[in-house]
Amino acid sequence: MTSHTAAEIASQPACWRRAAESLPRHADVLPRRGERVAVTGCGTSWFMAQAYAALREGGGHGETDAFAASEFPHGRRYDRVLAISRSGTTTEVLDLLARARAAGVPTGALTADPATPVVALADTVAVLDFADECSVVQTRFATTALALLRARLETEDALPAGVRPLARAVRDAERAVTEPLPAALDGAEQFTFLGRGWTHGLALEAGLKLREAAGAWTEAYPAMEYRHGPIAIAAPGRVTWTFGPLPDGLTEDIARAGGRLVAGSGDAAADLDPLADLVRAQRLAVAVAAARGCDPDRPRHLTRSVVLRDHGA
Repeated sequence: MTSHTAAEIASQPACWRRAAESLPRHADVLPRRGERVAVTGCGTSWFMAQAYAALREGGGHGETDAFAASEFPHGRRYDRVLAISRSGTTTEVLDLLARARAAGVPTGALTADPATPVVALADTVAVLDFADECSVVQTRFATTALALLRARLETEDALPAGVRPLARAVRDAERAVTEPLPAALDGAEQFTFLGRGWTHGLALEAGLKLREAAGAWTEAYPAMEYRHGPIAIAAPGRVTWTFGPLPDGLTEDIARAGGRLVAGSGDAAADLDPLADLVRAQRLAVAVAAARGCDPDRPRHLTRSVVLRDHGA
């Protein structure tokens, strides 16, 4: 029987296309050109915030920082705070929005549920309910939120050089949900994910997916940092998966260490868009879970939202 997680992963191309179509309805929620913006979230949402921040600033749309909601620097000035929260109930995100409102900072939120507290706390809200999920493990909501943000930058000619149009990412994702995964990855002992710029956030998210769904040993780093220590764990039976173009010489370095390299989202014409390559990593998480006898719909120690009881008492 197909898991909720697997079905939601497969639905992402349609969700991204729908997000782009919904862009005009959400213009008031999204950052304006030139604003100094902080983007925040928890877990997967934080990693999407990091990817968007790098895209926005790299494309010249405005200075952009990304923070885990619990680590937000409330003494720093921003023109807008944008929160990403699938459930709309995460304690740290709600606390942050309340403090920002009290300080007079405009706020926006991207969420999947219109009937949650984040809708009342944020000044403006984009509800992506068509991307909501049954699974605890978050996949399509997060990538759909990033697709919406990426579409906004594209319409304002503010994507960094080399980032493909979202329509191409959708087509690549349609490939990514059907093409066979590289052989024998589900039996690997360890996975390291690498990215540069906006794809570092994708690498962090890929690692989280395998930890959540399968309890796998995973790590993630900026690609140029890999040779500054992390490559020490590369060995036979261990995988290094890169998002975006490979740094020069890294292929040879991994081969010398005996590791296995997966690099399917470089800058060659046939390569996948990095966001579509994240879909492959999500599928890998489900495959590794199955190989280890884990249920990706019910990951160990996790719930859909972290709501802290008696918070602040």
